[in-house]
Amino acid sequence: MPKRVLSGTVVSDKPDKTVVVRVERRVKHPLYGKIIRLSKKYHAHDQDNAYRAGEQVRIEECAPISKLKSWSVIDRIGEARAVTVEIVEGATAEAEAAASAAVEAKEPKAPKKAPAAQIVEEEPAVTEVAEPAEVEAKEAPKAPKKAPVKTPAKAPKAPAKKAPAKNAPAKKAPAKKAPAKKAPAKKAKAEDVAAADSGKPAKGKKAKS
Repeated sequence: MPKRVLSGTVVSDKPDKTVVVRVERRVKHPLYGKIIRLSKKYHAHDQDNAYRAGEQVRIEECAPISKLKSWSVIDRIGEARAVTVEIVEGATAEAEAAASAAVEAKEPKAPKKAPAAQIVEEEPAVTEVAEPAEVEAKEAPKAPKKAPVKTPAKAPKAPAKKAPAKNAPAKKAPAKKAPAKKAPAKKAKAEDVAAADSGKPAKGKKAKS
């Protein structure tokens, strides 16, 4: 059975005697029909550490060498593509000037200190003016102290006695008269009907002759 051979780009060469190769393939989407690119990474064995990132290489399937490596590099197809970098002198100078101005604006300015010579000269002038004032203060006679005036103590006020509050008798509200009960109505109709049936006069009525 022939061994598979793939071509791809070296993505990483950091491991010892190993390179990571990315293999891309173009496939048609089964539903939308659009051509899409799919990629897969393979760890390949590089015995001499001769391949660098960005180079086009061919890898061949082999017996497993480690947990991740089951491919080995055959040869180099293409060199790594050089990236062109444009350097603009005017733009860099302006950027550096703006950066330096921003740094200076952030730094707070320290207050200026007066020179030491001026401070030393001012001190004797202050002492010369202060000496005659002290002499005059010593020569001036001291005024006699006034005796403190004693104020007569005020007599304590007697607490005012409160008159005992009299308990006024509570007034009773007049009782309302209950309405008189009405006498129950006599059941005249029932007695008249019973008397008419029996032929006897009703109670309280005399028989007609």
